[in-house]
Amino acid sequence: MWDVAVTAFHMMTPIKEPPLPTALFGTAIALFMGFRTNAAYARWWEARTLWGALINASRSLARITRSLTKGEPEDSEMRYNIILRQIAFAHSMRCQLRRQSPYEEIARVAGTEVADMAVARLNPANALLEDISGIYADAFVEGRITEIQQATVERVLIDIANAQGGMERIKNTPLPNGFRFFPNLFTRVFCVLLPIALVESLGLATPIGSTLIGLVFLAVLSIGEDLTDPFANSVHDVPLTAICRTIEIDLLQTAGLPAPEPLTPDQGVLW
Repeated sequence: MWDVAVTAFHMMTPIKEPPLPTALFGTAIALFMGFRTNAAYARWWEARTLWGALINASRSLARITRSLTKGEPEDSEMRYNIILRQIAFAHSMRCQLRRQSPYEEIARVAGTEVADMAVARLNPANALLEDISGIYADAFVEGRITEIQQATVERVLIDIANAQGGMERIKNTPLPNGFRFFPNLFTRVFCVLLPIALVESLGLATPIGSTLIGLVFLAVLSIGEDLTDPFANSVHDVPLTAICRTIEIDLLQTAGLPAPEPLTPDQGVLW
């Protein structure tokens, strides 16, 4: 509507618009938004990398647990407790990052007693990780594992804790306000000035040309905004639900328990 109004004003009145340096202005905005979009994508990619590390560490923990309980019965309580708590940890991290209550997911996987213990803490995922470490500490005290085996497990738990800390850092440290406010402001000012600068050369085609150019800038602006928070539970985020289902399937199969089916895209979106 603004483009049409500018074009109509130009055609119907003798007043001519002043020349505006929109090319220089647009170049500066493009560089600024490119830097901001790269920063937002770096956050998204780091989030995905951290969840990939959590998948690998979870598999390693389940494999080590199965090896250390090899001499125990097939339905070893220690093995099941650790593996189920690690699955609950992954679901708890997903819920915490999305600002959801993890109680139901923890209770579904590890039981209500474990869920009550976890949600009594400010950080339920960290409580579950401490519980896993406590199970191994008890096994060491009872002489079921050696000090070297316990140290090996603790290294894996440290990797999990490091991944958790990285995820929480991304969630709790948004991009500086200037990276969000000024690109929005400058892009909209540019879109307002664009038809004024183009109408002399494009004439009646100004609405089409100005809209297409403005659309490119607004699209880049929107992409950067969508990638800023990779845990916001939107269609643009890291597919945490599918990743947690992958961890659940792999760990349950390692324990010899029935596992659910992998998640499939919902209308082309994997959540």
